[in-house]
Amino acid sequence: MHSIADTTTLSTSVGAAQRPQLRVGSVLLLIAIYVLLSAAAISMLVPFLWMVFTSIKPNETIFQMPPVVWTTQYTVAHYVRALTRGNFDLYFLNSMIVASLVTLLNLFVNAMAAYAFARLRWRLRETLFMVVLAVMMLPGLIALIPTFLIVKATPFAGGNNWLGQGGTGWLDSYPGLIFPMVGSGFYVFLLRQFFLTLPAELEDAGRVDGAKEGTIFWRILLPLSKPVLAVVAIFSFQAAWNEFLWPLVIVQSDKMRTIQLGLTLFQSQNRIDWGVLMAGTTIATVPTVAIFLMAQRYFVQGIALTGIKG
Repeated sequence: MHSIADTTTLSTSVGAAQRPQLRVGSVLLLIAIYVLLSAAAISMLVPFLWMVFTSIKPNETIFQMPPVVWTTQYTVAHYVRALTRGNFDLYFLNSMIVASLVTLLNLFVNAMAAYAFARLRWRLRETLFMVVLAVMMLPGLIALIPTFLIVKATPFAGGNNWLGQGGTGWLDSYPGLIFPMVGSGFYVFLLRQFFLTLPAELEDAGRVDGAKEGTIFWRILLPLSKPVLAVVAIFSFQAAWNEFLWPLVIVQSDKMRTIQLGLTLFQSQNRIDWGVLMAGTTIATVPTVAIFLMAQRYFVQGIALTGIKG
C-alpha cells in the first residue's frame, strides 16, 4: 500500500505538470482574443482612414487602379473647396448649436426622469417605466409624421394663433430641430441603472442635514454620475450631429441647413466630386471624435456601472 506521503507527492507532481499546460493554454487563448479584437478594430478603422486619404489625394489618383495610398502629391485643395462652397461654415455652426443644445437638454431632462424612476416612491412608477422601455422598441419612423404635425401646429410660433393654425410653427427653426430630439427611453434606462447603484445612505445623510429632493439630486447624485453622464453626452451629441432625416423634413431654407444636409450639396445629378465630399465628411467627423476623446476616460466606466444593478 502507498503511504499518505507518497500519495501527496504524486498529487503535487501531477499538479505541477498540469500548471504549465494550463498556463500555455491561457496564453494562447489570450493571443487569439487579441488577434480577433485587432482584426475587428482594423476593419472599422480602414474605411475612416480611406476617407481621410481620399480627401487629400488629387482627383486623378482617387480612382486609380491599383489604389494609391502613399503618394507625394497630397493636397488640401479639397478642404479649401469644401469650406468655401456654399455656406458650409453656416451649416457647421447650425449643427454645432443643435447638437450642443440637444445634448445639454437630454442630460437635464433624462437625468431628472431617471432620478424619479430610481429614487422616488410614487404610484404607477414601475408601470410607467415599462412604458418607457416599450417605447424604445418602436422605430423612429413611426413618429415622424405625428412629430411633424405637432411641430407645425405649435401655438404662437411661426405665425400660428393659439390654436396652432395660420402659420408654419417651428418648421425651419432651431426649436423645431432641437426639441423633437430631446428625451430618450434609452438614456433614461442608462441613468436609472446607474442611480440604482449609488448607496441610499447618501440620500439619508442629506435628508438628515435638511436637504430637499432637488438639493440631493443636484448636489449629491449628479456629481457622482460623471461616467454615465459622459456616456449619455457622447451618444446624444453623436445622434444629433449625424441626424439627417428630421432636418431634411423640416428645413426649408439654406440658412437652417445642418452639416449633414450641406454634404448633399457636394453631390450633383451627374457627377460626385469625391475629393470635396470626403473632405467635407472628414470635417464633419471631427466634433464627434473630439467629444469622444475628451470623455473616453468616463465612457467604459459608465457603460460598466449601468449594468451592475437592475
